[in-house]
Parts: sequence; structure tokens; C-alpha cells
Amino acid sequence: MAEAETRGAAMDMPAHRRWLEAEGRRLLDFSKASRLSSGGFCALDMAGARPQGAVADTIVTARMTYSYALAAMQGLPGSVPLVDHGLAALSGLLRDGENGGWYEQDPGSPSGGGRKKAYVQAFVALAASAAAILGRPGGRDLLPDVLSVIAARFWAEDEGAMRESFSADFGEEEDYRGANANMHSLEAFMAAFDATGDSVWLDRSLRIAERFANRLAREMRFVIPEHFSLDWTMLKDFHADKPDHPFRPYGTTPGHSLEWSHLCLKLEAGLTAAGRPAPAWLAECAAELFAGGIRDGWNRDGATGFVYTIGWDGAVSVPNTAHWPLAEGITAAALLYRRTGDGDYARWYRRFWDYVDLHLIDRRQGSWWNEVDADNRPSERIYQGKPDLYHAYQPTLTPRLPIAASIPGALARGELQD
Repeated sequence: MAEAETRGAAMDMPAHRRWLEAEGRRLLDFSKASRLSSGGFCALDMAGARPQGAVADTIVTARMTYSYALAAMQGLPGSVPLVDHGLAALSGLLRDGENGGWYEQDPGSPSGGGRKKAYVQAFVALAASAAAILGRPGGRDLLPDVLSVIAARFWAEDEGAMRESFSADFGEEEDYRGANANMHSLEAFMAAFDATGDSVWLDRSLRIAERFANRLAREMRFVIPEHFSLDWTMLKDFHADKPDHPFRPYGTTPGHSLEWSHLCLKLEAGLTAAGRPAPAWLAECAAELFAGGIRDGWNRDGATGFVYTIGWDGAVSVPNTAHWPLAEGITAAALLYRRTGDGDYARWYRRFWDYVDLHLIDRRQGSWWNEVDADNRPSERIYQGKPDLYHAYQPTLTPRLPIAASIPGALARGELQD
């Protein structure tokens, strides 16, 4: 008999749930070092230290604020002050008080604040939603601010998708549309719905999922095409000279298929909980995207791991395994198992955690390796230093929660299983 059939699904075992809780707390403790006394949070180096001259990064600050809000909802000490620390930076240091919107980083840094990116605004909205659900005053103030910027500047109603980026003064729009920013916007919009009850955020989530999961991915054998021009012409050669770009790599990114997979199930659950019909294609796409991600990304060329990118010729482009596809795969497998009862998903869930335990967890210096090479040795080809909490912390929670539109919403309802 298969492993999951003889011993049950790991995610349902009390000892496994205790392991998840302990690993989550280990990650939370490690990441506290990223707090900057000058405001916000920064990325950490491979040893878990703040790099010399580190400045506040908006994505890291938003992700840390979000993650510690999840921890605060569980009553974990030290979490609320870190949420408020992040909110203060997102409401002040990292916000453009003149033009609106959020910089990529501290604008007082040597390289300046950078462009106004949909990807960044989405994470600010995610953090603000979680903090508002937690009941932090800074979150309740920040949330309408960021949602109004998204609605006025970034949401393209005629396209049902997000505009990608602008110059700092919003005077010049980038000639680009991207799947990655839209994927994280979908996630943020579902959390915003849980925080506000405003169904427009469910409507927008559904339109994003319909375009990318039900149309574009379906047309491509359930591969997520990533890069487009303003008129939605696919850019297959985009960043052909930058195959290991951390946000916009050449080709396809199989890990994103896993991420879109569980977002489809969360959207289905959110629509159902709101008393609205959920299209049948959401569950179908969740299963097909998971299968496509496994087909294209797992154990390619006989190597153990989940490759970063695949070229349009089908060959592996970057063989390194980043930590985040494993984290997203764990969540996708857990939710698909909950949704279908199919033991094959429980086996993938166990397989992914086995890989994390044996190859990604750094038991000497803490946290997880951000990436490993094809031989599972720590690498910094794609990402530098140790990852922030966002990706690694969530799979310590999702297997203990029912399928829901957002993690903060489910935690606030007291749905976490011990």
C-alpha cells in the first residue's frame, strides 16, 4: 500500500501539527533580527545578520508586518510591537507623501526609492489587511489608503488586471503586464475582502484568476505565461539574457503554477462563504495547475528538487531550487487534499516537507536557505541572503486551517487547529 494510505495523511497527525507549530516559531524568532531601528525591516544575510548599510525594503517590511500579524493573532509574544513597527514605516518612511503610493525602498537610500510597482502595492495591501483584521489602529488607517491607490492608479477595469509599474510621480507607465504582480494582487484582494467586507475585491480577484488561470494558462497546457506587453502580446523572449532574475525571469516559473493553484481554491472558498456562486473552473484549474507545476518543475533531469525556470523549448533554464516553490507546493497540496480527499495530494505534501527538512532548513544558523543549486548546496545565484518570513511561515499554518479566502481571515475566526 502507498505510504499515505497505510499511515494516514501527515497533516492530520497531532505530532506533525506540533512540528509545524514549532517550525513556525523558529522562523519567527530568526526573523526578528531584520527589524531596523531606523524604521521598517531589511533582508538578512546567510548568517542571519543585517548587512552593513542595510535600508528598509518595502516588500520585506510588508511581508514581515503581515507575518507577525498572523503570529499576533495566535497570541505569540513580541509580535504586536513588530506589526506596529512595520505599519509605522509603511505609513511614513516608505510612503510617498507627495504623489501617493509606496516606494520600493527607503527613498533616502543611495539608490533612491525606485518606481511605483503593483507588486509592492499588493504586499502593502496584504500587510494592511492583516493588521486591520488584527485590530491595529495603524492597519485600519493604512488599508483604505493603499486600496484607494490601487483602485485609482493600478487597477485596469477594462482589462480586469493590474497595471505593472510607474515612475515615482506616476507620469510614465511601463510597457509591460506581468503575471507575478497580478498573482500577488489576487492574494491581497482576498485579504482585503476579509478585512473590509467589500465584494469589489472578490470581483477583482475573480477577474484576475479568470484571465490568468482559466484563459492564459489553459491555452498553454496549464503553464502560466509570465510576461506581456501593454496590449497583452506574450513576450516569450523577455529577459532571455536574465534567466535568473528574481522577479521576472525568462521563460516559465513552475513554482508559480503551484501558487496559482492554491489561490484558485482560496478564491472558490471565499466566493462560497460569501454566498456567491463559484465557477467550476476554479477547482479544475487548481488541479491542472498543480499537475502542470509538478510535471515541469519537480525532479527534472534526474536531479532532486524543484527547478526555478523552464525555457520555451521545454529545457531547464535555471536548475536551482528556490525555497518558495516548496512552500507554495505544500500549501497547494494541503488544500487540494482537503478539497478532494485524493491521497496523492497527501503524498505530495509529505514529499515536499521531506525535501524542505533535508535540504532547505538551516539548523546551524536558522531559517531556510533561500535557494540551493542542482546538487542541493546553498546558493545565491537568484536570491541573496536568507528569505523573509512570508513564504516559509505560511505553510506552517495552512495545513492546520480550513480552505479560506485568506489566512488572516481564517485565524481571526479562530479556525486554527492545534
